[in-house]
Amino acid sequence: MRVIPAIDIINGQCVRLTKGDYDTKKVYNENPVEVAKAFQDAGIQYLHVVDLDGAKASHIVNYKVLEAIATKTNLEIDFGGGLKSNEDIRIAFESGAQQITGGSIAVKDPKVFENWLTKYGSDKIILGADCNNEKIAISGWQEESKLEVIPFIKNYQNKGVEYVICTDISKDGMLQGPSFNLYQKILKACNVISTERSDEKSHAIKEIKLIASGGISKYDELPQLKDLGCEGVIVGKAIYEHKISLKQIEHFIMNN
Repeated sequence: MRVIPAIDIINGQCVRLTKGDYDTKKVYNENPVEVAKAFQDAGIQYLHVVDLDGAKASHIVNYKVLEAIATKTNLEIDFGGGLKSNEDIRIAFESGAQQITGGSIAVKDPKVFENWLTKYGSDKIILGADCNNEKIAISGWQEESKLEVIPFIKNYQNKGVEYVICTDISKDGMLQGPSFNLYQKILKACNVISTERSDEKSHAIKEIKLIASGGISKYDELPQLKDLGCEGVIVGKAIYEHKISLKQIEHFIMNN
């Protein structure tokens, strides 16, 4: 299982929110590149970057920060937040993202999101399935839709989606543990190939690579998520609040 630290950006600074509430903003570092270099020095290979200004503005904003991190580290970056147009995604990839995450766009303009999947491939496009009470939330979590998370993921799985980041918003930034039950339900629903499907259909549908996000509070939760079958885990506030050390993450990476 991959451990993927998060850098959330507002005004070019590394921040964290609680439950996606912009009024809870806490600045941890004014230099995100410095933070990214520390992650790389700990043997971490991956980074999750969220453009919170972009999520609010509905278009990419902090691409210069992405570019700086990409040019000054060797981290493999997935980037999300406000990507709504073909121009946004072009800028993100040209600025150094290896993958992009689309959440609101997959709800509001599925045709555009499906075109991205076709054009860039399922290894480059991550489905953002952030939810509250198992209902998909969009627009920087400021808006709740009526879509239920599991059917939403399964629908896109049938269209070729492979990577899914799922954040339980009620857990995000709370440091009270992740949504083990929710992830178990998603993996069970999406990664058990029904015997009713034809062999041809079974092979066409890829297993979901589920990336857990939100609520990680201590080291012991990492092996638990791995045992559940999660492909990755995003860790944010637990690192910044020193609940999980970079040494512990390095240890986990070396031993898994």
